[in-house]
Amino acid sequence: MIKTSIPIKITTHDRIHHETETEPCGIVIFGASGDLTHRKLMPALYDLYYAKLLPSNFFIIGSARTRWNDEIFRRRVLGILKEKNKPDNSLQKEFVEHIYYRCANYSDPNALKSLAVLMKELNIKHKAEENIIYYFATSSGVYSDLIRKLAHAGMISKMEHGKPWMHAVFEKPFGHDLESARKLDKEILKVLDEKQVYRIDHYLGKETVQNILMFRFANTIFEPLWNRHYIDHVQITASETLGVEHRAGYYDNAGQLRDMFQNHMFQLLTLVAMESPNKFEAKQYHDEKFKVAEAIRSIPKNKLHEYVAFGQYGDGRIGNRKVVAYRKDKGVPSYSKTETFAALKILIDNPRWNGVPFYLRSGKRLNHALTEIAIHFKSVPHSIFSHLKLDQFKPNILTFRIQPNEGIYLSFEAKCPGPKLHIASLNLGFNYKDAFQTTQMGPYERLLLDCIRGDQMLFVREDMVEISWKFISSILKNREKLLPRVFPNYRSGSWGPEIANKIIQQDGRKWQDF
Repeated sequence: MIKTSIPIKITTHDRIHHETETEPCGIVIFGASGDLTHRKLMPALYDLYYAKLLPSNFFIIGSARTRWNDEIFRRRVLGILKEKNKPDNSLQKEFVEHIYYRCANYSDPNALKSLAVLMKELNIKHKAEENIIYYFATSSGVYSDLIRKLAHAGMISKMEHGKPWMHAVFEKPFGHDLESARKLDKEILKVLDEKQVYRIDHYLGKETVQNILMFRFANTIFEPLWNRHYIDHVQITASETLGVEHRAGYYDNAGQLRDMFQNHMFQLLTLVAMESPNKFEAKQYHDEKFKVAEAIRSIPKNKLHEYVAFGQYGDGRIGNRKVVAYRKDKGVPSYSKTETFAALKILIDNPRWNGVPFYLRSGKRLNHALTEIAIHFKSVPHSIFSHLKLDQFKPNILTFRIQPNEGIYLSFEAKCPGPKLHIASLNLGFNYKDAFQTTQMGPYERLLLDCIRGDQMLFVREDMVEISWKFISSILKNREKLLPRVFPNYRSGSWGPEIANKIIQQDGRKWQDF
């Protein structure tokens, strides 16, 4: 088979609708001395400032137990911006003049009172109009207690009127299982309305993920085929070459199923399978995604091995580099049974998808890093070409590459030039970098901007958190039965354990090659 690529011309259009302007506000980041704040949040906020997308009047307060002050925090922010090669040093210095820091032990009422006093002072100084965003970048175990303390201090409450507004952003994981997620939601919704709560899943902020809706519902050629009559199956892959790195403490208590499937993978699945909302508005969009999640078939307890596979990486090589097994990583117990790889087969019981399997796989220390959704269409039912057998025709595959080399690609069959009847597989597609010749807005930039604007479209609603945990928890309850006798069971640098292949091979299919 010949594989090639056909370039296409890109024509951009005007904006579909005018996005709302950002209003003055203050941003308080709890857990400000942590990795997330420095790797993601502060660079994202600076990028918004650089692009003139932040409001003119704003302030940022970092809060954590670490004994820093304004000067130290600002110096660290400048250091990370330099490390990430962010442009315009003079603008960076201007940006950090809006940044402050308060050391706070969250169990100390006086510390929170001091933070509240600072917020009032900065609100006047920066003319922030009392609008506030609380960003919870702490471990999720702190959320409930911190919410209670903030409510007791009068710093967080339900806002009955439109202005001033108060938004609260919560990082994943949102709970550890169904029971803890429900308990956490109950605590939060005692003091906040659902419209004030922004549960963040950074995958939903990725440009390529957002484009799935545009691709499906702004083009007429694919939506009529987006069903069980034409689609054979769907594969969703999220692979990493990285190991557990510095997250051993969290990860060994979570595992791949909690870390990736309950949120990222579940969101991608529902996005692909949802019906068209009547309007492109947050409530209708979330309603349609929830309907998909609600239609996911429960996995029979006596057939779990046919639907679920776990793995844990061993020694191996990533490129030219030797890497050690998960159990040898720093902070990981030597006999850990935590999975670093998971594969699922999911069926959706509704008219559109009945009988179409969705195969999901995600793991660490795999062959290379990528996230993509592959829609495998059905094969041609009959060959009219006498010299070509049916198995010589490759089925059409529509691929949404989420990362890296973001783009959309469609494979199709064509005749090779020449007197003989030879067939070739070709790819029609584009990648964002070449097509639009512009830097994509990062997911945190997009989501932070939406939070300031009060747009909950790309965040996760309460009922979706609960129903995804309900499905994952049903597997976790039987986790011991699913664990293979021997861990590790796949080599670092491979594509995962052999048992993952059996899940898809039993249906006469195979995982997509890369």
